[in-house]
Amino acid sequence: MKLLARALDRLSATLDRIALWGAVLAVMTMLFAAGWQVLARYVLDAPPVWTEELARRAMVWAGMLGASCAFRAASDPTLFPAMQAVRGPQGMLLALIRGAGVVAFALPVIWFSLFNARMDMARGFLGRSLSRQAEMLDVPMIWFTAAVPLAFVLILIHLAARLSLQATGQLPVATPAADPNS
Repeated sequence: MKLLARALDRLSATLDRIALWGAVLAVMTMLFAAGWQVLARYVLDAPPVWTEELARRAMVWAGMLGASCAFRAASDPTLFPAMQAVRGPQGMLLALIRGAGVVAFALPVIWFSLFNARMDMARGFLGRSLSRQAEMLDVPMIWFTAAVPLAFVLILIHLAARLSLQATGQLPVATPAADPNS
């Protein structure tokens, strides 16, 4: 069990590094597109039509990949941050409750990204995006919309790794973040 937990954690860490690089690349793309838009509009007086759309789509990728990285780092918003420092059976129970909430939110997003209510993949979120073009870019929308289910799959992998580490007693002790008001 400990070997499986470590393997899941290595997979999670590798995917997290890739997602972090993807998020950084998306932010850089967004900054380039927005910067070019400003330069072209105010200096060249000829703004291209594609920059706003590219910046918007890059923002979606940056946000979704960044959210998966924040989840892996346990930096995501949580109602009870001190619960991450609880160990033993109570800590595992709290982790399972949190995990159930994550799964309850992530699975429908992934499911309906693939299927519609009638189990038709062609009419799921990704299937519909495959046949649509971006407004100003000559690229199928699936290249942009795929960020959503991908981020949720990454979050589920990070969750499985974290729960397996906690179940085997290998999860490092978390210290709650300091209150900035104190």
